[in-house]
Amino acid sequence: MKKLILICGATIITSSAAFAQTWTLDKSHAKLGFSITHMKISEVEGSFKNFDVKVTSSKPDFTDAVIELTADVNSVNTDNDMRDGHIKGADYFDAAKFPSMTFKSTSIKKTNGKNYTVNGILTLHGVSKPVVLTATLNGVGENPMSKKTMAGFKVSGLVKRSEFGVGEKSAMLGDEVSLSSNFELMKN
Repeated sequence: MKKLILICGATIITSSAAFAQTWTLDKSHAKLGFSITHMKISEVEGSFKNFDVKVTSSKPDFTDAVIELTADVNSVNTDNDMRDGHIKGADYFDAAKFPSMTFKSTSIKKTNGKNYTVNGILTLHGVSKPVVLTATLNGVGENPMSKKTMAGFKVSGLVKRSEFGVGEKSAMLGDEVSLSSNFELMKN
């Protein structure tokens, strides 16, 4: 009887894993951006030019998805070379010591329609903290060129740079950093 239960359990686990789909980033249709208040009077925007996203999900509505993002901190771009160099330095990201930023989801909850709440762990500047993001599934369809199934998402959220030890001595910048990402994923 114990063998039968073990075989049935192994079959269920194997069957569940067989239905999982992996989605990878279409880098030509993706942006990982942010903005922060400067001197309490304006917003400075930037993005990371080099990042990757992988999503694994067995449900078509992505409610069981695991999202993994990695960004190269050295790829930060604010359209100002001098500022980018300063941001990469020890006063802010300290990219030589902490070259990457990662996010891994811990849960996804559908809130209504195409909107989701995404909980996960953001690791930045050597600090890992839980964050909550908002995601919208813009749609799923077939790419007419590649014939691959694609899914489009918009993701946003707020993090406090002080919680990650980024730019602690800067009084010129606001503490809240607004995150904004748009990306297309391709089903493998």
